[in-house]
Amino acid sequence: MLSIGAFAQIGQVTHRMLRHWDTAGLLEPAHVDEFSGYRSYDPSQLERLHRIVALRQLGFGLDDISMILDQGVDAERIGGLLRVRRAEVEEEHRIAAERLVDVERRLHLIEKENQMSQIEIIEKPLPAVRLAARRAVVTSQPEVAGVVGPAFDAVAGIIGGDPGTLETPIAQYENVEDGISLVVGYTYTGPERDGVEIVGLPAVDAAVCGIHLGSMDGIAESWHAIHTEIVARGLVPAGPCRELYVRAVSDDQSDWVTELQQPVARA
Repeated sequence: MLSIGAFAQIGQVTHRMLRHWDTAGLLEPAHVDEFSGYRSYDPSQLERLHRIVALRQLGFGLDDISMILDQGVDAERIGGLLRVRRAEVEEEHRIAAERLVDVERRLHLIEKENQMSQIEIIEKPLPAVRLAARRAVVTSQPEVAGVVGPAFDAVAGIIGGDPGTLETPIAQYENVEDGISLVVGYTYTGPERDGVEIVGLPAVDAAVCGIHLGSMDGIAESWHAIHTEIVARGLVPAGPCRELYVRAVSDDQSDWVTELQQPVARA
């Protein structure tokens, strides 16, 4: 018999892992002293230990390993599990490669150009939202500010009295043939009301997002940084962009916090 220390040393695993696998029913000791709880293993169990370690290194979870070891899974089933795992590893590799490119690009900016991105930019999914909103179309960008503010005020004036239903302000922007199509409103859980439209913005699998701090006067620069990052990451815009106004209270806009959200897809 081998002590747990000797068994762990030969198998190059930790005592903690052996105890965990014992609890999970993967590798039970050949003998447990009823008084001291001291575990010992038969040398023949090293084969099972090696199988567990090999499958863990391939990335299989404990449930799959248990099935493979104990239920007589055939080669076809194991092949299917390996194909699933291969797809997972390929996706992990793709993500890691993209992160490496991002790291290299940031290093280039710092080391060669002595500068950093204007804003910190991340990629994330966006949830579906239900808005109480108004729609409008403007013919040019300068007209946007004169439409968005009054639209928010109009929606708030209609539904602002509904307790707990008027929440985050969001504006969606989409380039259309006649100019820019706007959806302006608040996330809203209440009933339909005259004077506003209930608009559902769909969930988005991936969006490049950044935080703009301060006045709307400088937001074009932040959007430029977003779109520069999209190109640098090998992505393309995929749908209308959104502005989520996390804080938009003061009249001078000095403390405003706005999240810029651009849905994207692989180029």
